Amino acid sequence: MSPELISILVLVVVFVIATTRSVNMGALAFAAAFGVGTLVADLDADGIFAGFPGDLFVVLVGVTYLFAIARANGTTDWLVHASVRLVRGRVALIPWVMFALTGALTAIGAVSPAAVAIVAPIALSFATRYGISPLLMGTMVVHGAQAGGFSPISIYGSIVNGIVEREKLPGSEVGLFFASLVANLLIAAVLFAVLGGRKLWAQGAVPDGGDADGTGDGGGSSGSGDAKSTGETTGTGTGTGGVTGTASSPGPTAVAVRPEPGAGGGLGGTVLNPARIATLVALVALVVAVLGFDLDAGLTAVTLAVVLSAAWPDDSRRAVGEIAWSTVLLICGVLTYVGVLEEMGTITWAGEGVGGIGVPLLAAVLLCYIGAIVSAFASSVGIMGALIPLAVPFLAQGEIGAVGMVAALAVSATVVDVSPFSTNGALVLAAAPDVDRDRFFRQLMVYGGIVVAVVPALVWLVLVVPGFG
Repeated sequence: MSPELISILVLVVVFVIATTRSVNMGALAFAAAFGVGTLVADLDADGIFAGFPGDLFVVLVGVTYLFAIARANGTTDWLVHASVRLVRGRVALIPWVMFALTGALTAIGAVSPAAVAIVAPIALSFATRYGISPLLMGTMVVHGAQAGGFSPISIYGSIVNGIVEREKLPGSEVGLFFASLVANLLIAAVLFAVLGGRKLWAQGAVPDGGDADGTGDGGGSSGSGDAKSTGETTGTGTGTGGVTGTASSPGPTAVAVRPEPGAGGGLGGTVLNPARIATLVALVALVVAVLGFDLDAGLTAVTLAVVLSAAWPDDSRRAVGEIAWSTVLLICGVLTYVGVLEEMGTITWAGEGVGGIGVPLLAAVLLCYIGAIVSAFASSVGIMGALIPLAVPFLAQGEIGAVGMVAALAVSATVVDVSPFSTNGALVLAAAPDVDRDRFFRQLMVYGGIVVAVVPALVWLVLVVPGFG
């Protein structure tokens, strides 16, 4: 048995054990990386740790630390309250606002994980407050980021168009952008319909101020920290792990509202105290630093969180404990093992095996699936950079349109970023407050699996089979 095949089988075993036993998958993956790296790939410790995602570790810790402080002092509650008033109480519009916001950020040049890191904590705090499915809100944020991710001036778009030019392939910058935008928009529409969006529309508008009792004055609130506040509601069931729609009562006044910390009960979201003002300034500074000055999102978030902690230690005393450490372990462990696979050449081995198939259409769909599966655990752009050159030989035969093939690979490799093992999916998992993380992880994993299984075939059918380009 070849080393590459052994490494793949070990990965399958890791998934099986983590699924059937209460063992953190990241811890299993670290052990697997040590065993396979040492015994099969003949790697030393440096070679094994080469795949450790140090930058993602800091992003996960920094962003969850900063937003834990924002939750503790009520800043996220204020933001949620302001958002409701902005859309005139129509909670159903908020998932689409978050979709459009992350799409706009990536379209103008933000790196996709940076946009998700900025928007996801606010979006998921909103989902918690109003009993919206966290799966719906989280996936809307990620798909929004990918919808704008291939504009001609975006990071992803520039990289892929550069690869196409380097390989001397026919290309279409507008076609690539449009393919990703439409694919993610259609997926978002389906998610909205299935995961409770219709009930959100049926509820109409919540009372001005967002309180369940309609007072809007920060007095009493009819909601409490019950099941509604976790996003586990009784709406439409789905096949993705049971996260469903919105509150089961038909009237808009039935929306559950979680009492704001430190506000004496009720929403109290119209009050801006010094701690909240400073936190809002910190959040704006995070956006400006990441988008305007290209600073690292994780290091910037940690620095801002430390400043806030020093100024208001009482509000942030528990924030370190609320960092999603189990998620950090899970993601870093799995990606370390994927790094071992890359060091061993397993990914290149699989791609070259598919590229050597004599049937161009079959090779095309298999490359789309390889891009989707590997990208669910690794860098989307890195995978595209490897797979597009592998497609050159059969694209040269003229039986496959280059424009459609590149677009299909791009969509397949990025739409799966909802996986909890990808950077974007991990950020969503880590940012969700007041949820059962194990359950939410399984829901994201199941949904990611569905995307991996379905989307590559669909984009191949729509973009590759007709022979565009």
